[in-house]
Amino acid sequence: MPTPKKGPRLASSPAHERLMLANMATSLFQNGRITTTLPKAKRLRPLAERLITFAKRGDLHSRRRVMRVIRNKSVVHVLFTQIAEQMEQREGGYTRIVKIAPRVGDAAPAAIIELVTEPVAKKAVVKEAEAATKVADEAPAEATEAENTEATEAPVAEAPAEETAAEAPAEAEAEKAE
Repeated sequence: MPTPKKGPRLASSPAHERLMLANMATSLFQNGRITTTLPKAKRLRPLAERLITFAKRGDLHSRRRVMRVIRNKSVVHVLFTQIAEQMEQREGGYTRIVKIAPRVGDAAPAAIIELVTEPVAKKAVVKEAEAATKVADEAPAEATEAENTEATEAPVAEAPAEETAAEAPAEAEAEKAE
C-alpha cells in the first residue's frame, strides 16, 4: 500500500473515511464505474485493486478479508466469481481513473473510476517481440556471413603496394588488348 498522505483526510475522521471508501468500493464493484471527486478516486484505487487481488486468490481467508471491507455478500460474490475471472490474466492495473469536467456547484475536480474489462493483449505483444528478435537474429547472421566472405576475399584482393604498382600497367594493357 502506498505511504499515507499527510494532511487532512477526506472526511472528518479516519473511521468515516474508511466507511466512505468501503461504500465507494462496493458501488464500484456493483456498477463497474462510479463518478466521484479526483482525490476520492485516487484514494479508492489502491483499496479496490488490493480487494481484486484478494478475489483472484479465491480462498476462504481472502474472502473473509474482503468481507471486512465490503459488507454486502452479493457484491463479494460478484467480485469473487465474475470480476476476479475477468482480471485473471491481468497482473495489476485493474482500475482506470479518467478526469472529467469539474463538478457543477462547487467546481471540485471530478473523475470517473472504472474497472478495466478489456482483455490483456500481452500474448500478442509477446508474439510480436519474439518475431522481431527472430528477424533480428537472422539479419546479423546474414551480415556476419557476408562479412566472412568479404574477410576471406579481402586478403586476396589486398596485395603489397610494390606488386600492385607493377601489376597495374600490365592489367591496363590486358584490358586494352581485349
